[in-house]
Amino acid sequence: MSQRRYEALRAYHVDGLTLAQAGKKFGYTRWAMVDLNRRFRGGDLDLFTPPGKPGPRHAPRKDAARARVIELRRQGKSVYEISAALAAEGIALHRASVGAILAEEGFGRLNRAPAGQASTAPATTGRDTTLARAAVIDFTRAGLLLVLPDLAALDLPALAARAGYPGTSVIPAVSWLLSLLALKLTRTRRVSHVDDLLSDPAAAMFAGLAVLPKKSALTDYSYRLSHDHQRAFLTALDTRMISSGLATAEEGIFDLDFHAVMHWGHDPVLEKHYVPTRSQRSRSVLTFFAQDTGTHNLVYANADISKATQNREVIAFCDHWKQASGHDPAMLIMDQKVTTQAILGELDGRGVKFATLRMRSPSLVRQINALTSKDFKTITLDRPGSYNRPRVCESAAVKLTSYPGTVRQLIVTGLGRDAATVIITNDHDMKTRALIGQYARRMTIEQRLAEIIQAFCADALSSTVNLNVDLDIMLCVLAQALLAAFRASLGAGYAAATPDTLQRRFLDTPGTIINTSTNTTVRIDRRAYSPVLRQADLPTDTTVPWWGNRQLHFEFT
Repeated sequence: MSQRRYEALRAYHVDGLTLAQAGKKFGYTRWAMVDLNRRFRGGDLDLFTPPGKPGPRHAPRKDAARARVIELRRQGKSVYEISAALAAEGIALHRASVGAILAEEGFGRLNRAPAGQASTAPATTGRDTTLARAAVIDFTRAGLLLVLPDLAALDLPALAARAGYPGTSVIPAVSWLLSLLALKLTRTRRVSHVDDLLSDPAAAMFAGLAVLPKKSALTDYSYRLSHDHQRAFLTALDTRMISSGLATAEEGIFDLDFHAVMHWGHDPVLEKHYVPTRSQRSRSVLTFFAQDTGTHNLVYANADISKATQNREVIAFCDHWKQASGHDPAMLIMDQKVTTQAILGELDGRGVKFATLRMRSPSLVRQINALTSKDFKTITLDRPGSYNRPRVCESAAVKLTSYPGTVRQLIVTGLGRDAATVIITNDHDMKTRALIGQYARRMTIEQRLAEIIQAFCADALSSTVNLNVDLDIMLCVLAQALLAAFRASLGAGYAAATPDTLQRRFLDTPGTIINTSTNTTVRIDRRAYSPVLRQADLPTDTTVPWWGNRQLHFEFT
């Protein structure tokens, strides 16, 4: 390379060729010759090999000990131990020389984490670089591992396999999902901020890896997935949630709502939706959520929605829940803009009860204004506050414009709103007080959405491609269910604790992790909330499948 550069520059400076002619003769473009000439004139181009340094060209002591160093390393010994063993045998070799031999032979670094780092030497195929001795490591986020028993109880590897998530020869599918889930549980706002977790190996250990994949790998993996993967995963997850008590199959009442994740840009592909935080229509990705009213846990999410399909999302959720539980939902509670009257007719045809609001048209407003006090009756709601005695005017059979039959209508005042609330339903058997109370509790789904925005950064738009956002909100549902299971193990005092509270008090706790050949002990540091963990119903030992079935044990100081 240096000789070719020399001849090219000599042809230009001595033989008088132009830069283009000299470059063509020696395989350079004209602009490459311009750069070579600039560097040559500036003194930045070395055309001649520097003279060699005096002294021996090899290290006899290293070469003599090379075979013994390799033999000791295959026994799982560290650089320090190999140097000490050689000294005991009368071979004086510094640990720096031992490290140089191991690097030349392609040995990987010894790793005390569950997943060992593979070596690159072709002559040592399958070498295990995981130490079989005890290792003590301090982590700043050791509390992140507190949720592993609940993940194992949900059987995450089986859920990932059922959904058909792809893996690679190096990283299995469950580790990809756990790497992305770790970002949610640590309140890392975006995948591009994954470097913030690299200083603490707890997140990588959580995923069963030596180190988390970098942002380009995580982003590339997310684009390999489709909506079918997320839909199949949520179906399998809901089945597990029903069996573990995180969702109720018998009651089957759900709150539904849309949420627009705003895009801070001018992407013309995205549609405009109403963004409540901005009180205006903006380019955004529309998402849909369903909450189980019995447990207040999210059970469904979808971001693969457009304006043309958003009205039928309630039907898509019914199909999803029937696949997960074996039957349609018993009742759906929703806002007036979630779907249309024609779709409500489809729900009635399937035997699904619904309760929603009716749009206050001018004729309906005139009808409400014409009502007298004798048309209302007062009921008492089982709720605290000053708005627990609303007045109700009920009609048993009201005809709507596009609804195929008649509905039950309740005109309610005294709920703290200036205008009357008009509730319509096809459930003619539920008592009036129960129906109003059920719809009033629909507002808790907005609380769940606020919680996942606060704790899991659900409003940090991961992409302008809906399918990538679809994965992001599915992970929010998984993280919310996971912390709900963890919250249940803490006792009644934390029954209403929000996910960000659990993250701040427990998951962000530092600690020490002790690894042996078959067990991992997590010793959580003493903090103000340590007594809660000591009294919690956490399993003593847990088998973690993605750690090679190692046993996980907790100790609370």
